[in-house]
Amino acid sequence: MPSFLSLRAGALSGLILLAAFSRLIPHPPNFAPIAAIALFGGACFADRRLGFVVPLAAMFLSDLAIGLLSGDLSLGLHRLIPVIYGTFALIVCLGFWLRKRRTVVPIAAAALAGSVLFFVLTNFGVWAFGSWYPKTWEGLVACYVAAIPFFHNTLLGNAVYNTALFGGLALAEYRFPVLRERPTLTSA
Repeated sequence: MPSFLSLRAGALSGLILLAAFSRLIPHPPNFAPIAAIALFGGACFADRRLGFVVPLAAMFLSDLAIGLLSGDLSLGLHRLIPVIYGTFALIVCLGFWLRKRRTVVPIAAAALAGSVLFFVLTNFGVWAFGSWYPKTWEGLVACYVAAIPFFHNTLLGNAVYNTALFGGLALAEYRFPVLRERPTLTSA
């Protein structure tokens, strides 16, 4: 018989993989589950290592699938991968903050913080490692200004996917009580 931890971890992993799979479906630019997956993984896996590994693995597999489906010989791997995955890992850490605060307002605040973090760091990476903008203050400002129209979709995507992931887990826990988080014993 599967243990509680493996059932819960399996359910969490399934939700994350389903969200990652949605990256393969046509969607508006930046309307993606990336930050929501990271936040959810950090907030919900009891084992912090799984909080990093499962979301990062789902992201990596979906990146490879996108690369294969698009015929990209680099398989979707590019010079911004360290910036994107590093930002993703930082958002997992935001999820750690959410562990004892998984209610609507803290989740919304963390989702907003994750969106801003993703916007700031990845666009800085585009400027620093790309060839589209001059390596000047004006080039950096131009990079951020050009990215502003995409930020709206990032916010919407994070709102939709965080609602789906955290709401989906709440529904699953309600329907299947065995999936609920068990309180941890603390020493007195």
